[in-house]
Amino acid sequence: MKRGKKYVDAAKLIDRATLYDAAEAISLVKKSAVAKFDETVEAHVRLGVDGRHADQQVRGAVVLPHGTGKTVKVLVFAKGDKVAEAEAAGADYVGGEELVPKIQNEGWVDFDVVVATPDMMGVVGRLGRVLGPKGLMPNPKAGTVTMDVTKAVKDIKAGKIEYRLDKTNIIHVPVGKASFTEEQLSDNFQTLIGAIIKAKPAAAKGQYLKSVVLASTMGPGVKLNTAKLG
Repeated sequence: MKRGKKYVDAAKLIDRATLYDAAEAISLVKKSAVAKFDETVEAHVRLGVDGRHADQQVRGAVVLPHGTGKTVKVLVFAKGDKVAEAEAAGADYVGGEELVPKIQNEGWVDFDVVVATPDMMGVVGRLGRVLGPKGLMPNPKAGTVTMDVTKAVKDIKAGKIEYRLDKTNIIHVPVGKASFTEEQLSDNFQTLIGAIIKAKPAAAKGQYLKSVVLASTMGPGVKLNTAKLG
């Protein structure tokens, strides 16, 4: 794969054999984010667990202190007085049964997070085949199945992100934008890592944080010294 000149120049800043501490890594990621748009800074965390076993699943949510820098659109499935509550909290879309054909048949997915009250999960369940593969199914562990829709919507709007293992036991999550200050990115990153360490399953054996890489959307990855993160 041929890389552009900007990528090649940015990659020269980073020594692939070095494991950097978090502050240095964040500084390098900011320097190597040279695209014309405000790149997202992502963390890729490989864990020493086997996600195929239920007792080794790692999943949860955390509110990043400085948000993600992205405007998040929230859809809430609710009924009764919870509809007005969701609207007052700042949800972008609120509805129930009537949204099913729109999502199922018209392919409408103009939202980033779905929240549902428990009594609406029967309706939302019918959308599993659409929402599931996109990682949009509400989940009690992530705080997106709840009666407290005000807290759920406000947390998401404030920068709450969900983290979960992919099939290769890696968690991929945004920790901010390249335009953030180093302090903001550092606060967000430390909050995320703290949450992932806290979520360590009792069944996990051996080294838990196998590798941690920070990278901007178009920039090269910077490897971190995991021994300093625990």
